[in-house]
Amino acid sequence: MKKPPEILNVREVARSALFRVEELKLEFSNGTRRTYERLAGYDSGHQAVMIVPVLDNDHFVVIEEYACGTEDYQLTLPKGLVEPGEELFDGANRELKEEAGYGANHFEHLKEFTLSPNYMTGRMQVVIARDLYQEYLEGDEPEPLGVHVFAFDDLPQLVTRPNFTEARAMAALFLVRDRLGSDK
Repeated sequence: MKKPPEILNVREVARSALFRVEELKLEFSNGTRRTYERLAGYDSGHQAVMIVPVLDNDHFVVIEEYACGTEDYQLTLPKGLVEPGEELFDGANRELKEEAGYGANHFEHLKEFTLSPNYMTGRMQVVIARDLYQEYLEGDEPEPLGVHVFAFDDLPQLVTRPNFTEARAMAALFLVRDRLGSDK
């Protein structure tokens, strides 16, 4: 197993309300030195969660919301921050109610995802929500979100849509489809 490089120095080079850009001076085990940059959040005690709401073994729920990164409306899975002191599944249930208008009686941790581990420090917990019931909580969304139901059998066609581009949502749905298929 390779030995990670030694971090010689970490320096913040920029900051916004949501992110910090850090410069890292590294020395690798062979003596090579490099400067890397990474996008980091603030150590606020929050963790991120993405929820795969499963209506039954054949259907799932997605939301449609404005994505300022792509400047369009995108289909994705409900997600958000778990508040400090809030348990993961409680935060997932709150976000699910706020964004999709559903709550769930059962949650299962699926996987931890990173977005771009070479350049970002963020991690997201992906959970499966089952035994759904309708319940809406007011959240911090600037407008009502669209809520859509799709079949797992239609997943290959869904990923070709121009308004469904989030790789972590795609990966989560394929993992859940495979998990549910093995449960049948």
